[in-house]
Amino acid sequence: MAQKTFLSRLKLTDFRNYTQASLDLDGRHVVLTGENGAGKTNLLEAVSFLSPGRGLRRAVLSDVTRVGAAAGFSVFADVDGMEGEVSLGTGIEANDGDGVSRKLRINGTPAKSTEELSDHLRALWLTPAMDGLFTGPSADRRRFLDRLVLSLDAGHGRRAGDFERAMRSRNRLLSEGRFDPAWLSAIEAQMAGLGISMAAARHEMLGLLKTLSANLGDTPFPTPELSLEGFLDGAMDRPAADLEDEYLAMLSSGRGRDAAAGRTLDGPHRVDLTVRHREKDIEASRCSTGEQKALLIGLVLAHARLTADMTGHAPILLLDEIAAHLDEGRRATLFDLVHGLGGQAFMTGTDRHMFAALADRAQFLTVSHGGITR
Repeated sequence: MAQKTFLSRLKLTDFRNYTQASLDLDGRHVVLTGENGAGKTNLLEAVSFLSPGRGLRRAVLSDVTRVGAAAGFSVFADVDGMEGEVSLGTGIEANDGDGVSRKLRINGTPAKSTEELSDHLRALWLTPAMDGLFTGPSADRRRFLDRLVLSLDAGHGRRAGDFERAMRSRNRLLSEGRFDPAWLSAIEAQMAGLGISMAAARHEMLGLLKTLSANLGDTPFPTPELSLEGFLDGAMDRPAADLEDEYLAMLSSGRGRDAAAGRTLDGPHRVDLTVRHREKDIEASRCSTGEQKALLIGLVLAHARLTADMTGHAPILLLDEIAAHLDEGRRATLFDLVHGLGGQAFMTGTDRHMFAALADRAQFLTVSHGGITR
C-alpha cells in the first residue's frame, strides 16, 4: 500500500476572501461545508498552489490576492511528505516591472523552481468547472491531460512552456515575413525535440492508465477508454529520433501555409484527448450528464491510483462539490474508494449530511465567509 502524504497545518494570508486563516489537521480527510460563496473552493485552491502550475482555477496570480490587501498572498503548510516532514510556503512578490512572480520556500529556503514541490507531494483535483470536459473545447482536454502527466513527470510543464515560447517565436517570424532559413531551422529543431517529448509523455501516461483501468475490478463508475488524435496518429511506437525528423520536416514544409494561417498548424498543441465509455462503447460526449460526471470521477480515481503506484505515495485529492448529483449508495462507495487510496482528501459541499458515510474518517469543518470552525 502507498505511504500516506498529508497536510498537518495550513495557513493563509490575504488569499482570496481570507485575511488570515489557520487549520490544524490530524491526517484524516477534511470535509469543508458551508453556503455557496463562503470560501470552500478557495481553501482547495490554496492547497493546489502547493504543487507546480497555476492552481486548480488557473488564476492570474495578481487576482488571487485578497481585494484591499496591502501586499500579495501567502500559503504556508506543514506536510508529512514524500521525503518526510517539510514546511512549504508560496506566494507572490513584485517584479522590477509592473508584474508579479510566484515565490517558493521549502523549509524556509528559497527554491529555484516550483517543480521541487513534486518531491514532497502530488495533488490532484476535480472541480465542477471540469464537468464540461468531454463536450468543451479540445484545449481544455489538453490541459487536463497535461495535468495528469505533470503529476508523474515534473519536467513536463517546463517542456510544454518552452515549446509554446518557441512556437510563438516561429509564428512571429512567419507573420513578419522573415523567412531566414538558419533562424527558423534552429527554432523548428527546438520545437521538434520538445514536441516529440511532450507527445511521448502523453502516450505513456495513457498506456499506464489503460493497463491500470483493466485491473481495477468492479466499481460503480464506468471505465474510460482514452486515446489521442491530431498529431502523428498511430506513429508513437516509432523511434523518437525518426519522429523528430518527421515533425521537423512538417514544420519546414509548412512555413508558407502557417504564415498564411497566422499560426502553427501541426504539433502537440493540436492534439485532442478522446474518451469513450467502455462498458457502453460510446463517446463520452454522447453520454448523459450523470454518466459524464461518473466517467470523470472514475478517470481521476484511476489516475490517483496510478500516481500512488508509481511514486509509492498516495496523492492529496481536492474534490470540490464531489458529492453533488450522486445518490447515497454511490457516494458511500466513492468515499470508500477515496479512503482506500491511503492518502488525504479535501472535499467540499453545502450539506454535511451528504458526507455522513465518512464518519470518523474525516474532520468536519464549517466555512463561513472567511471564517472556519469545527
